[in-house]
Amino acid sequence: MDEKTSNELTWSDFTKVEMRIGTILEAEVFEEVRNPAYKMIIDFGAVGKRKTSAQITDLYTPEELIGKQVVAVVNFPPKQIATMMSECLVLGGIGKNKEITLLQPERSIENGTRIG
Repeated sequence: MDEKTSNELTWSDFTKVEMRIGTILEAEVFEEVRNPAYKMIIDFGAVGKRKTSAQITDLYTPEELIGKQVVAVVNFPPKQIATMMSECLVLGGIGKNKEITLLQPERSIENGTRIG
């Protein structure tokens, strides 16, 4: 049985979502949050460096995240998460046990590259 999507978007809606490639520069355990998470700094090239938090502790360690390229939404308004202001949303697939697998480009690409 196919899983149905919850909402239909127009092409105009989709083009408003600014997804870009970035490289994780720093990653560490985010001690101040309720659910296990990491806080990270990601380099998006000309777009700049952004801070974020992600609940990806099931499949990744901070050490293996550093240097990894990821896909993130960079045009959400900043959001306060515990003691940090998050400036982007890293994207990932949600597994059956709620574990997150990061979305990544298949090969290295320039930081800041727009997804479309």
